Amino acid sequence: MFDLRIDGAIARLRLDRPEARNAVPLSGWGELAAAAQEAAGAARVLILSGIPGGVFCAGADISEFDRLLEDPAARARFRKAIRHGLDTLREIPIPTIALIEGDCYGAGVAVAMACDIRVAASGARFAITPAKLGISYPQEDVHRLVSLVGAGQAARLLLGAQGIDGAEAARVGLAEVHADAGAAEALASAIAGNDPSSLRTLKSAVRLAAMGVAQDEGQERAFDDLFGSGALAERLRAYRSRPR
Repeated sequence: MFDLRIDGAIARLRLDRPEARNAVPLSGWGELAAAAQEAAGAARVLILSGIPGGVFCAGADISEFDRLLEDPAARARFRKAIRHGLDTLREIPIPTIALIEGDCYGAGVAVAMACDIRVAASGARFAITPAKLGISYPQEDVHRLVSLVGAGQAARLLLGAQGIDGAEAARVGLAEVHADAGAAEALASAIAGNDPSSLRTLKSAVRLAAMGVAQDEGQERAFDDLFGSGALAERLRAYRSRPR
């Protein structure tokens, strides 16, 4: 259900299951992890999107929930499959952008939150609705939600299970940008023009900072090493040779 296209330095991964409004089945989480890893090995930045102008993701495939009623082992497999897919997406070393057009519900919000940056188009609509079904949300994803929007807004979204539009998502911090698809493409192009080693180091730095880490020996080594890189020398030469 995932369609990966590599266009130079930019990878485009599209959820492509329109007959189910891009709901992710159990097998889809492993596909997501594999596609994310493939993109990371071939590109500098990844754009994750749904059906253009349509649906981003309706969440996990509710048609598979019947088997979870009577099978505790299936529940654990379901939870672990989701965790594998989302954590792999979050941990790949290249920057990731979620372009949300249309509905983004339930686990679809968790997919968007696993990306580094979220662009909500004018028709985007977000809702986290496990309370309507009598279930919960994975703790890791609640943590990500609270990190983005704060405890009060997270409680509002989870407990009320009400939808918000793209503008409200940007206002509360669930999306970083409220604009059309062109904004995601422009941002991806800007990222792709930067040095890949710098991108990896900076992405790691942001992630550590979000975890409350103010100092890290690995980041300090990377900071020092990048000053001795060929990329810096090349870019300094280019900078100095610019027409004045």
